Amino acid sequence: MNGYDVTIFGIDLHLTPVAFTIPIGNGWDVYWYGIIIATGFLLALIYGFKNAGRFGINTDRMLDVVLVTTPVSILCARTYYLLFDGESLSGIKDFFGFGGSGFAGLAIYGGVIGAFTCGAIMCKIRKIKILDMFDLAALGFLIGQGIGRWGNFINQEAYGNYTGSSWWGMQSEKTIREMGEGLVHPCFLYESIWCIGGFFVLHYLSKKRRFSGEVSLMYCAWYGFGRAIIETLRTDSLMIGRIRVSCLLSVLLCLAGLTLIFVFRRKLSVRANESGEYAPMFENGEEENENVQDN
Repeated sequence: MNGYDVTIFGIDLHLTPVAFTIPIGNGWDVYWYGIIIATGFLLALIYGFKNAGRFGINTDRMLDVVLVTTPVSILCARTYYLLFDGESLSGIKDFFGFGGSGFAGLAIYGGVIGAFTCGAIMCKIRKIKILDMFDLAALGFLIGQGIGRWGNFINQEAYGNYTGSSWWGMQSEKTIREMGEGLVHPCFLYESIWCIGGFFVLHYLSKKRRFSGEVSLMYCAWYGFGRAIIETLRTDSLMIGRIRVSCLLSVLLCLAGLTLIFVFRRKLSVRANESGEYAPMFENGEEENENVQDN
């Protein structure tokens, strides 16, 4: 592919979706999108391995959960996208036809829902405390999402309406073809910054978490708040009638996260006042993370 020209904040760039071609058969193209997604996943996994002990999670068991959950979450991301995009399929082949980049037509929320659902089942099977795993996974999600959004930049996706500015925003051959002349909001960048910033904030707060599951609730509140605002700027939102699906879900996630944090912290305060000392919210949980360091 010859690529295309992009201007962002007055900087001219030339982007090429294909990173390199492996000389197999007629040539196997390896796309930057896939490389970026894989990089985000790898960094999230490294973070998980380095911090698993802090959450009381055995790394071998954690890896089992990740290996099963990852492909399931990709399938869920594709399913979620197809449910709300209205794209017609002629057969099962089209379901797995993720586009030229190898991943087009996926929805983050579908992947997150799939990851938490399958992850909970796998945690039960591998005897890992679900809420502790969710806390660690939430931090990994922020890493992966923050980096992965740059794949949208390479593909020139996830952009918004016109900024009305003479320099703030971006423009490419694709945005001109679909929107016309003018700078548009680089929504991928907004969400990337929001997620990376959220990772550092929640990483710090995770060292002071008061109950298992608190970090994952913080993730819901943080990501939901930012995504709800950013989604209103986008031109490619998945819709139900006139409702932006991701915007509605983001608002609900944010409100649920904030409400549950308030409720659980209030219960902790009541317990502490009654006993005169700190009492953990979830003690002697059903799942035991015994022998965290065993192999």
